[in-house]
Amino acid sequence: MLQMEVVGVRVEMPTNQPIVLLKEASGDRYLPIWIGMTEATAIALAQAEEPPPRPLTHDLFRDVLEALGVRLRTVNIVALRDGIFFADLVFSNGVEVSARPSDSIALALRTGATIYASEDVIQEAGVSMPDDQEDEVEKFREFLDKITPEDFGRAG
Repeated sequence: MLQMEVVGVRVEMPTNQPIVLLKEASGDRYLPIWIGMTEATAIALAQAEEPPPRPLTHDLFRDVLEALGVRLRTVNIVALRDGIFFADLVFSNGVEVSARPSDSIALALRTGATIYASEDVIQEAGVSMPDDQEDEVEKFREFLDKITPEDFGRAG
């Protein structure tokens, strides 16, 4: 398993399909994962550290874990089958629960859990970006700095 960092979310044009982009913590590979609008908004809010007026589902889940004295240790993106990514939530009590990567990432950002991806997943869906293309990544980060959750619109 390779540690990943969340670069951010963006809406892919012309399909208006949001993606979350992960980067290998100690490498030059990126992992784009297509996600839903609701999850994109949840990830963007967590990255912006803007608490919503009322807890969203991911905030509620974090609060329930805290109330039960359980910590989310890691999020593991473990498989890609037929174009669908699969993740596991690994808790401090040893329990593992299968989950969508988008929900898992939104929860990891709220709890400080580390995100990992299997080498197989990165080999299959990852994209290498050498140093000379870092410019594009920097442009993407600038875009992320300017985007707001309202830019994602309403899920349909």
